[in-house]
Amino acid sequence: MSAALSTSPDPHRRTAFADAVTEATGLDRPAIEAFLRAFYGAARQDPLLGPAFAGVADWEAHIAQLTRFWCSVALMTGEYHGQPMRAHAHLDLAPEHFSRWLALFERTACASFSPEGAGHMLDRARRIARSLEMGLIPLALPASPRRPAPGDHP
Repeated sequence: MSAALSTSPDPHRRTAFADAVTEATGLDRPAIEAFLRAFYGAARQDPLLGPAFAGVADWEAHIAQLTRFWCSVALMTGEYHGQPMRAHAHLDLAPEHFSRWLALFERTACASFSPEGAGHMLDRARRIARSLEMGLIPLALPASPRRPAPGDHP
């Protein structure tokens, strides 16, 4: 699969890419949606992750949005046009949230998909988690040492 194939807005190329991914991994929209229902059903019950989902009023609409997102990520459908960073900015997330999210995602993916499908989804989930974590959690850097001004004596 060439880079041009995966980034082209041409619907025929997107369909060909999605078909190739489905053939190689078994992933398709129904499989991804079923996985998301299982994964987010478990995440909502998790003591650490559950509170982050308390504000979701309409789970069917949320699952539909998550399905659009993950189909765009996994199958390159191009149907998701949201802003994940902004959508998660109001949550008080810490590194342990991302670790738990990934561990649960991996368990559920391995139980839901073929090894190839799980690997495909996990590769993308790790990148997304890393990106969100870097964007949402300020990095604690040590204070820079003060540089002596010209004319200062050591």
